[in-house]
Amino acid sequence: MHNYEHSVLLDSSKCTGCTTCLKHCPTEAIRITGHAVINEKRCIDCGECIRVCPHQAKKAVSDKLENMDRFKYKIALPAPTLYGQFDNLDDVDYVLDGLLRIGFDDVFEVSKAAELVSAYTRTYLKMQGIKKPVISSACPVVVRLIGLRFPSLNENIIHMLPPMEVAARLAKDRALKAHPELKREEIGTCFISPCPGKVSYVRNGFAEYESQVDVVVSMSDIYFRLIGEMKQDNNIQTMCESGIIGVGWASSGGEASAIFNENYLAADGIDNVIRVLDQIENGNIPQLEFIELNACPGGCVGGVMAMENPFVARARLQSLRHYLPVSQNFVKDDGMIPGEYLFNNLPEYHPITRLSDSIIESMRMMAEIQKLRETLPGIDCGACGAPSCRAFAEDIIRNKTIRDSCPIMNKDDENYDSK
Repeated sequence: MHNYEHSVLLDSSKCTGCTTCLKHCPTEAIRITGHAVINEKRCIDCGECIRVCPHQAKKAVSDKLENMDRFKYKIALPAPTLYGQFDNLDDVDYVLDGLLRIGFDDVFEVSKAAELVSAYTRTYLKMQGIKKPVISSACPVVVRLIGLRFPSLNENIIHMLPPMEVAARLAKDRALKAHPELKREEIGTCFISPCPGKVSYVRNGFAEYESQVDVVVSMSDIYFRLIGEMKQDNNIQTMCESGIIGVGWASSGGEASAIFNENYLAADGIDNVIRVLDQIENGNIPQLEFIELNACPGGCVGGVMAMENPFVARARLQSLRHYLPVSQNFVKDDGMIPGEYLFNNLPEYHPITRLSDSIIESMRMMAEIQKLRETLPGIDCGACGAPSCRAFAEDIIRNKTIRDSCPIMNKDDENYDSK
């Protein structure tokens, strides 16, 4: 069985067991046993624990830029969020030229691929038989969250590859056309990422689909190399091939607004995403065509591997968009979507709400959890090491802890039944 390789890790030497991460994890993947312990089967690599940890005990692990040295031809894939990291930037070409100066042979903007994906999404929404509202597949954290916590919504996810993947394939195709002496395996693509979720996506693949991205580096790591090479002069190449639509994908609402349909919803921040998914699952949401969900606050600009405050980065991108055309990428509107823009199957996850593969056993365990939950204090203090009394009761029934772990519970209570 494939072991999921995570990009959010714990440095236990820095962890004090303060429970801050425990209370913010959206999938209850963390327990405190002296220090935090992350349940790898539940973790979605959203980076929320990194964002809230006061001791910097959680960290995002990505590739090193030196990993690209094994390729003869190196292509940078900058996420549009990268443009919002620099102050007073009025031309994307300064960033693209800087990437060439630090050692890349070519640059392919992910925002260019985003405009193509937006165009084909508009076609997808016109197709018969698709389940609506259609949920974007662009955020790998949201896709994993749905598989683990909202599996009934899998059918709503659009089967469109994210712009990062489209960019990687198109970049290699372009390089092979320009340099026929190269072999495909000699061409390396490097995605410059604002979030750990994309790192995990590339390392693990996507169901049967193997990522075309070879290396994922942190935006914060490459920032310092890049800023020293960005020359504000007139000798830079004109390379920008994207517009307002593509750059807009960096912020929440950018993808959804590009479908040119008012029946959409855009939500960002993992708590807001969960509330929206709850409403969709319960049928308590207006009739919508498309739903864009971003785990990071503000969208990709809020990723924990970015440098700049997401609100500042978003403001910079808004200013930069004034210098760009609406779009520089168009597709033939013939009602067809090329197969290379689509994926077939979603990854299969074991839903975290499933207590057992046996329905009968699940029902029995659920009843025991509810009965035990009613005997607990109900204050969700986290002192037991679990995020809530309900989670603590489940841990007891699963034989992962004992009831004595609750320091508040009166052990002389007549309902006390030591496990």
